[in-house]
Amino acid sequence: MPEHTSTPATTPTSTPSATAAAQGVAGEIEVKPMTHVPAERPMRDVMGGASRVQIPVLDHGFVALVDAMPRLVPEGQTADAAIVQAARVSYGQGTKAVSEDRGLIRYLLRHRHTTPFEMVEFKFHIAMPIFIARQWIRHRTANVNEYSARYSIVPDRFYTPTIDAIRKQSKSNRQGGEETFATEANTSDAATAAAFLDYLRDAEALYEKYKTLTDAGVSRELARMGLPVNVYTEWYWKCDLHNILRFLSLRMDAHAQLEIRAYAHAMAALLEPIVPITMEAFRDYDLGAMHLTRPEIEAIRAAAGGKVGEIDSTNSRERAEWSAKRALLGL
Repeated sequence: MPEHTSTPATTPTSTPSATAAAQGVAGEIEVKPMTHVPAERPMRDVMGGASRVQIPVLDHGFVALVDAMPRLVPEGQTADAAIVQAARVSYGQGTKAVSEDRGLIRYLLRHRHTTPFEMVEFKFHIAMPIFIARQWIRHRTANVNEYSARYSIVPDRFYTPTIDAIRKQSKSNRQGGEETFATEANTSDAATAAAFLDYLRDAEALYEKYKTLTDAGVSRELARMGLPVNVYTEWYWKCDLHNILRFLSLRMDAHAQLEIRAYAHAMAALLEPIVPITMEAFRDYDLGAMHLTRPEIEAIRAAAGGKVGEIDSTNSRERAEWSAKRALLGL
């Protein structure tokens, strides 16, 4: 360690300037010349040279990929190579064949070795209704910077579903809706769906009052409070691949709200050409897979005459979930 000399107590001292202090530190630590290592072979941009790749979602929304890390990969490879590179740092370079890369990535994802997937990151620009943003922000593993209605006027954009997409409250799931209203005939269902659209139009009419009041001098931070949650917001959302896959696993699931599922599917489509091996493994081992609990495994083991019965549980939701799994498995 370098030796440090102290100023004797009898010697008068003065507080050095920031520049002098910085020069003093630089004088103690030698910064050696940097080395530029050329690429072993030509590199390509995983985004094909585009500044953004965008997919429209809902009526006024979108998911746009605006950057990726790595942005450059060797010709003939995808960003999956960065996952393999991170994994192999533990035991040297190892094998380099693309087929072996695929096997390693599938092994990592299958056995939940997630750290190498955190070495790949994506930055998105997203426009969505506020009620979707409030679900989305619960995924606390990303870096987020949202459009501020304190500084800027909220754009006149509102999400309005089509009349045949209005859903009834689920009887079994308090947080969701599944069945849609029958709107093709002159029924009470059709009248209810039409009344819902009227309700949205009334809420959206508040935008004119919002603009009038801000033009009259009411602060934007106060005026915004009367706007409905189907008004659109925007943000930049940067996240590593491991946590993006966690987001997709939850939000592409059939039980997620339809509107956020649309965003999740758009995001997955943007990732597909950049990390195709990872996305294939994700669909095989997560999205299209099934988790079995200990009681469910015991029910399968205890099958009598080839027929699998109920699980050892009195919880109605747990039994309903097992029934759905059993149907999917053909048991």
